[in-house]
Amino acid sequence: MNQKKIKLAFAGTPEIARIVLNSIIQSNKYDIGIIFTKPDQHAGRGLNLKQSEVKKCALENNIKTFQPKNSKELESYSLKNYDLLLVVAYGFLLTPKILAQPKFGCINIHTSLLPRWRGAAPIQRAIEYGDKMTGVSFMQMEKSMDTGPIFEQITCPINNKDTSAILHDRLAKISADNINRILTKIITRKLNAKEQNNSEVTYANKITKIEAELDWKKPAIELERKIRAYIPTPVASTTVKNFSFRVWEARVKVSQDSREPGTIVSGKKTLDIMTGKDILSITKLQLPGKKMISVKDFLNGYANLIED
Repeated sequence: MNQKKIKLAFAGTPEIARIVLNSIIQSNKYDIGIIFTKPDQHAGRGLNLKQSEVKKCALENNIKTFQPKNSKELESYSLKNYDLLLVVAYGFLLTPKILAQPKFGCINIHTSLLPRWRGAAPIQRAIEYGDKMTGVSFMQMEKSMDTGPIFEQITCPINNKDTSAILHDRLAKISADNINRILTKIITRKLNAKEQNNSEVTYANKITKIEAELDWKKPAIELERKIRAYIPTPVASTTVKNFSFRVWEARVKVSQDSREPGTIVSGKKTLDIMTGKDILSITKLQLPGKKMISVKDFLNGYANLIED
């Protein structure tokens, strides 16, 4: 006699959610009755409607989708006959009414070692603030964001060349590789969730475009981390000698130079700029409306605008 499949609902929107969803589908352990994802968005220069990565996956696998415009509209779908709802980077807060419906509640995958970096941008903030370690938290959801008890955490090192894009992919793989094992343990009551230590809470607030502007009074090591943290979005930016551009790659040069922060100290193979401490050596940049290029190629075309 075949074991009855777990009745599962899924809520998610971006690439990491698609990767986890695909792992669940491939396992063939679940009866996925509904997938929630955010509404199609206008994107690109033509402002064409773009489907979320999760919706694309759902359509490819002939799974019913529902795209409510807000949390209240989500309540119109009953989850009382479901074992659980799995949430991965969905984008809407779930109301108490939704959280209470599935038999085993709602499970969330959060890409940090909670309670550190609760909130919208845990991957970016971990890199920006120089954390050496991050990870994935599998947790029970509560009405407050990222406050619920944790079933299991899996750690992941942050390397000194990691961008948010690179770290995202590593954390997505960890999530996908472990989700089926963890859900099985939750359903069979072999995992006990532990409360978070509220004395260790930090918040990963959503990143604004204003934050992406480089402040040359900051130390070079902080600016270099910010550049990596803001890739692929919103990408760090600056204006030097009336040239506005986005910074895609840079490294720190230790220096005793005491010139004013923001001063170009060299403009040959790299664009070296004085900071509050040490020099930031930019190696890849992007002019408005152009593709990313090496600084060497940029200087070949605009050598007369950059003087040592």
